[in-house]
Amino acid sequence: MSHESKSKKGLLPRHLLAIESSCDETAAAILSHGEVIESNIVSSQVKIHREYGGIVPEIASRKHLEAISLVVNEAIEHAGIEIADIDAVAITQGPGLVGSLVVGLSFAKAFAMARGIPFTGVNHLAAHLASIFLESDTPGFPFIGMVVSGGHTSIYRVNSMLSMELLGRTRDDAAGEAFDKVAKILGLEYPGGPVISHLATKGDPAAFDFPRAMLPDTPLDFSFSGLKTSVLTTVRRLENDRSHLPVEDLCASFQEAVVDVLVKKLIHAARDNGIYEVVVTGGVAANSRLRQRLSSEAGREGIEAFFPSPGYCTDNAAMVAVAGLHQLKAGIEARVDADVYSRQFS
Repeated sequence: MSHESKSKKGLLPRHLLAIESSCDETAAAILSHGEVIESNIVSSQVKIHREYGGIVPEIASRKHLEAISLVVNEAIEHAGIEIADIDAVAITQGPGLVGSLVVGLSFAKAFAMARGIPFTGVNHLAAHLASIFLESDTPGFPFIGMVVSGGHTSIYRVNSMLSMELLGRTRDDAAGEAFDKVAKILGLEYPGGPVISHLATKGDPAAFDFPRAMLPDTPLDFSFSGLKTSVLTTVRRLENDRSHLPVEDLCASFQEAVVDVLVKKLIHAARDNGIYEVVVTGGVAANSRLRQRLSSEAGREGIEAFFPSPGYCTDNAAMVAVAGLHQLKAGIEARVDADVYSRQFS
């Protein structure tokens, strides 16, 4: 990450304010004494973007501007502290939507500079991987971590709180994007993940034989565009034949194809690295079928699977607080000229 400076190591804030604004959730959390999440407030824009069938970046950034002061004040009040008690700030710096990130980073800079306290910029994906440490049952290092969400599907070897090595990433749509696009094809509401997961419980996962892209040349990379196209082709064929559209079976078969790929590649990564603890984070990690399949299949391989609580799977500031705390303890602070970044390059 660019625009960092090194400060005195060992800083342990009494009260750390963390802010997340990478996409369509405005979130703030207070972490006290490096141990207790005193508050974790999330303001979601899902209802606003639902009528457009997806996130509109310009609207998202505008709504962050409207919400951020209110959300931060609510987090501070809920934690039972005063603004003067906060002695460090952690903010999501990227990747994400540029306009949304700028709102959060600008607020964090102004807050920190006005109070003369340090702030640190957190990688959104590292924050998701850190979310497992909000739970009581946690893996040791190194572990294999997968971030699977609306914008990202990536596998990492996580060596420490400050070191992760990219092993594989999606070449096109992320898993969450595939859920959203298939939901749109089926005439379902946005976001697609929860509604498809619900309908899939009533369908037959073997009703349709949708493709699983395994990519032998880069076995830990992902591709879901072919799966999405296959669903679209199937739906058009059924509609042309004037057949009844079996939405529940389509949802179940699509979901099973996604889960198959995620589970097999994560177990593959663990085997290749000789690591027997895996972590799944991000919004899709809340999917009950993914949790069931991975826990079962990893267990047969002698691999232990870890998941954050569903509330910590989606974007939130508590995970930013955990990642930010360890950066501050290592002396990593952002400079005043720090900028956001929209993409993850390594």
